[in-house]
Amino acid sequence: MLTASNIYVQYGDRILLDRVNVVIGEKDKVGLVGRNGAGKSTFLKIISGMQSPDEGTVTRPSESTLGFLHQEMNLPKGKTVMQETMTAFDEAKRLEKRLAEIHEEVAVRTDYESDSYMRLLNEMGDLDHRFQLIGGGNMEADAERILKGLGFKQTDFQRLTDEFSGGWQMRIELAKMLLQQPSYLLLDEPTNHLDIESIIWLEEFLQAYSGAVVVISHDKTFLDNVSKRTVEIELGKVYDYKVNFSKYMEQRAERREKMMAAFNNQQKVIAQQERTIKRFMAKATKTSLAQSMQKKLDKMERVEIEAEDTAAMKIRFPEPPRSGAVALECTNLVKAYGELMVLQGIGLKLDRGDRVAFVGQNGQGKTTLAKMIVNELQPTSGEVKIGHNIHIGYYAQNQAETLDPKLTLLETMENNSPAEMRTKLRSILGAFLFSGEDHDKKVVVLSGGERARLAMACMLLRPINLLVLDEPTNHLDMISKEVLKKAVQDYKGTLIVVSHDRDFLGGLTEKTIEFRDKRLHTHLGDVNYFLEKRKLDNMRQVELSKPKKNNNIVAPKKVSSTKKELSYEERRQFQRTASNAEKKVKKLEEKINNYEAQMADPSFFQKPESTAAMKDYNSCKEQLEYAMMEWMEAQEALE
Repeated sequence: MLTASNIYVQYGDRILLDRVNVVIGEKDKVGLVGRNGAGKSTFLKIISGMQSPDEGTVTRPSESTLGFLHQEMNLPKGKTVMQETMTAFDEAKRLEKRLAEIHEEVAVRTDYESDSYMRLLNEMGDLDHRFQLIGGGNMEADAERILKGLGFKQTDFQRLTDEFSGGWQMRIELAKMLLQQPSYLLLDEPTNHLDIESIIWLEEFLQAYSGAVVVISHDKTFLDNVSKRTVEIELGKVYDYKVNFSKYMEQRAERREKMMAAFNNQQKVIAQQERTIKRFMAKATKTSLAQSMQKKLDKMERVEIEAEDTAAMKIRFPEPPRSGAVALECTNLVKAYGELMVLQGIGLKLDRGDRVAFVGQNGQGKTTLAKMIVNELQPTSGEVKIGHNIHIGYYAQNQAETLDPKLTLLETMENNSPAEMRTKLRSILGAFLFSGEDHDKKVVVLSGGERARLAMACMLLRPINLLVLDEPTNHLDMISKEVLKKAVQDYKGTLIVVSHDRDFLGGLTEKTIEFRDKRLHTHLGDVNYFLEKRKLDNMRQVELSKPKKNNNIVAPKKVSSTKKELSYEERRQFQRTASNAEKKVKKLEEKINNYEAQMADPSFFQKPESTAAMKDYNSCKEQLEYAMMEWMEAQEALE
């Protein structure tokens, strides 16, 4: 097991970790949680050996291995995706080379009874066992399986890593780490750069992982699905719960409630005894009794209320200047990257004060359209027309990464500030939880969440009346998400928000625009109404709704939105359609589940019949979507 003992870390006057102790077992699945800046990333760096504590030690078995995916990964340039991924097998390749040498030597030697020959055979056995243990026999197949699971396509394997963004390079580093299968796998915010399908794949991989996993994440669902134990860091202390995140939240609330009740009860007892002592001290016959009671009271072990970090950002968007009646109009927009068509002939009009959410599967063009609206990306054809007196505020997915790491916090704010705001910069930093001594810190030392807060502070320096937020909750802790949501709810301008976070989107917008099949599909109402209408339980199912690829499949006819009473025959027909579609869905889901169980075995992809099976698997998924649509259309008609 890995043991961190009496870990103490102090920065200036602030104690980040106050002699904390944590033990991680060989198969533990741990969620490491806490506020932004609480010390989570620092703690992982310490147990990985990247950083030394001021005091304390970290020990683990000498034969164990450790992999640490942190937020400042840098891949070497000049290699293809597959070449870089295959560096995970450097040890396997060394073993393979040595085994080849031994085989050649064994083939020509004849001194079968000698000690040296037996030592050679023993070495060959040991090396072969280790070679198989680390996956040496299926190196390329395993690399391909994991890269595809993390979202790479076959055509990406021979592209240079230089061509990919930082988020995709992080996926390559994660793939290498998963292939190495370290005894202790440390992951710092692994989901921030993954699309939803890759997140689900990673959840399943980590659930079956044979070693220990420690993960930092602000994704509640991911933590619930991966962790079986939650370690909270708060104000320098560590609190250990043997449950997943949701149950931890319940137990944490119960623990604090019981502690408060015990504290209040004890305070009543103390107050009562102090009154009695005071009364007895006034009587000569009771003085000795009063003194005895006072000594007993002094020795009483007092219940202490544990400190709780309730600090929260104070966000208020400046009053937006009045714009024209039409805030934004997009006409016949097309966006293609080479032969890849992302958006095709779309139109979008937003009036002053409209509030819309962009949802849908990753890669369907949500961020692409947001970038075209803010003029960071040009359309292939069509027009984006910004309304009169529109002032745009844009928070990009990677906004925090664009900050200059060499500048201080105050210098960063000054570079983004108009002259009239210069005198208010320190108070604005304070509202975003950066104290006076933080102002002279370099951006490079900030955690991911702290950088996100700084990027938001920069955005609020100018009045804006068209706010475009692309995944604004990445890196933010739970409390910060709630504060941001309240500020966005109070914002009076026009709003576009791109997010996968259902909790954040709920009640935030009046329209939900789904990106599907290169088109926009508008639904009146917030995300919860949209999900209810689509008969979906959560945002994950929206993300997994695949766009149709088979042009031979004819979409079911749309039911007229005009309400009318169905005839007896029409109702019978729709009932038969719904019943048949439901049966199709069940059969197709069983077939798909069977295929996916086979694909979980890496050897599946080496079988000759795997190509035909994959083709049938994809066809089944397309048929399933059609059957689901057919069922929903029939149900809508009946309702």
